[in-house]
Amino acid sequence: MKSAFRCLTMINITNKIIRKQKNFWNNCIFHPTDAIEDPWGRRILDRIADDGAIDTLRIYAMLEDIVYLGENGEIKYDFRLSDTRLDYLVEKGYNLLIAYGGIPDCIAKSSDYKTSASKNKTRYKGKMWNSMPPKDYSVWENVCYEYTKHIVERYGIEVVSKWYLHCFNEPDIPAFFLSNLPDGKEGIEARLSAYCPMYEGFAKGVLKADERLRIGGPALAGRCEFLKGFLEFVKQKNIRIDYIALHNYGTSPELLLNGTRPYDVENNMENHLLYLDVIKKAGFSDCEIVVDEWGMASCGFWNVEECPPFIARETEVYSAYYTKLISKFIEVDPKLSKLMICLSGQHEMTEDFSGFRNFFTLNHFAKPIYNAHYMASKLENNLIEYRADNENLAVIPTKSDEGEYAVMISYSSKNFEENIPECEEYVTFDEHLFGRRLLVFLIDKKTTNPYRLAEKMGVRYPDEEQKKILREEGRLKAIIDEKYDGKLIKIKLTPNSTYLIQVV
Repeated sequence: MKSAFRCLTMINITNKIIRKQKNFWNNCIFHPTDAIEDPWGRRILDRIADDGAIDTLRIYAMLEDIVYLGENGEIKYDFRLSDTRLDYLVEKGYNLLIAYGGIPDCIAKSSDYKTSASKNKTRYKGKMWNSMPPKDYSVWENVCYEYTKHIVERYGIEVVSKWYLHCFNEPDIPAFFLSNLPDGKEGIEARLSAYCPMYEGFAKGVLKADERLRIGGPALAGRCEFLKGFLEFVKQKNIRIDYIALHNYGTSPELLLNGTRPYDVENNMENHLLYLDVIKKAGFSDCEIVVDEWGMASCGFWNVEECPPFIARETEVYSAYYTKLISKFIEVDPKLSKLMICLSGQHEMTEDFSGFRNFFTLNHFAKPIYNAHYMASKLENNLIEYRADNENLAVIPTKSDEGEYAVMISYSSKNFEENIPECEEYVTFDEHLFGRRLLVFLIDKKTTNPYRLAEKMGVRYPDEEQKKILREEGRLKAIIDEKYDGKLIKIKLTPNSTYLIQVV
């Protein structure tokens, strides 16, 4: 009988281990940090912790909530709000990356230049980001020391030494630093001059609290000339840097809208290779690299209102993109330490499926990108060889030290369009696995996809019963859970589908 599918191919999973492979991909930046105090933020973080979908969470220290002036103009500290956030995250078992920012008004050079970097006029809870450097770098150094000393005393060096601490966020662009200056050569040079002593003070302050802590910077938005100057400064001054923090976005809304840079994982890889070139030339090839923000596109505070292609953040496209990105990083830079997806715009949603970059919709429907992270958290610690002859596949084959297999597969075109045929794919294992438990999970247009189901139902504003249905749709469930008979495992590949196959 003739197959209804237009292609029929094979994926063969060998039992040959290539190398140990650290999981660098199950990490995120949770924004806004102060949502950790609130029920809706904790609902998200509870679900992530229960599922084990995220290891390291990036947050801001939010020093503006801690540092204030006493009656006589002296610097004083109130850690209660910060403790509330960190206590909760530590209790939930998260490892942390803490960005030391923003700058408290009372120690800033000025309070006249604030930004929101938000869809709304202010950040969450009416706050703003002071974009000016400290007026006295020695005071900044002491603030970094006091904050670090406090968290070490509260949580213990065994815990905090596992965390990542870095100075500020995106100091190379006006959205976060020196917003009174333009983006360009003049602005970059001024920002570099202001940031370098800021990093030096940060390093001295943190390490004064305990030299066993891990420090880094600059959480670069993307200006390679800034990165070059920063690394030259660190090298010249012999300042410690344990890791280099970089941001990596594949495109921007403007470039998506004009069609010059569509969604493509190669965009992220191009960015990364440019960074690696700068890092190598500066003499830091052996330094740990953390991509502490990534996304298909920048501008988390833009949604489908400004950029209709951002609907991909709601669909199976993002999960396929993520899977393909992991496989590319494994190929290009297997030493990458952490890859942290940016979750921002969460507090700005007014309805479900609005195209913000987050794991859950307004009514807590898990998006495909969340469930792709959940799938990826099940990958094992050994990378193994595979054979496949379909150029549209991304395959991440892994095996545990105990011999359990977990293979993640996505199927997509270069630009994630629906211009490739549906396929029947047969997955085989070289090792005899008869009698083991076989689990297969799927994200595609018809499975684990609340957006597509709501579209099919014709629902924009779901009632309570519809919310239950859509939440259940967002629960990752095995489509196959049976004793493995050792035969070929047949999977149906549709554009932008993602599978996880486990044999345990």
